[in-house]
Amino acid sequence: MFGTLSGELEVNAPANAVWEVYGSLQLGSVVEKGFTDVIERIEVVEGDGSVGTVLNLVFKPGVVPFPSYKEKFITVDNAKRVKETLVVEGGYLEMGFDRYFVRLEIIEKDEKSCITRATVEYELNEESAANASLASIDALMAIMNIANTHILATTN
Repeated sequence: MFGTLSGELEVNAPANAVWEVYGSLQLGSVVEKGFTDVIERIEVVEGDGSVGTVLNLVFKPGVVPFPSYKEKFITVDNAKRVKETLVVEGGYLEMGFDRYFVRLEIIEKDEKSCITRATVEYELNEESAANASLASIDALMAIMNIANTHILATTN
């Protein structure tokens, strides 16, 4: 079973300012501080925020059906303002997903505003079809709201 989910938000901040957060490890710090009811901690396992960086996302007990997962940055394109991550251990993979991929894009509207877009692409094995509802854009929309609020507070 394959699926794609996406959502976007408009931000009244320049695309470059938004990408400074989204395109770096700063996004993890902002999410960790703003999502304290869900995230226990986000650890950098390896890397500096560039391609190959691995993060370990650890969740508060009982909030999601798995304690943690590791994701790897497979694309960090500063020119196109695109970051792509792939779950490489735990979490969704333990729930029957063969692939769980996230793309974050910053799309310039004009000098003072942009669109943040998140896309989830997943592949779920047939035996685990009941877990399809775990694939959701809701968490990414919440993350974008937290990040965008942080960006607006620091750029205006």
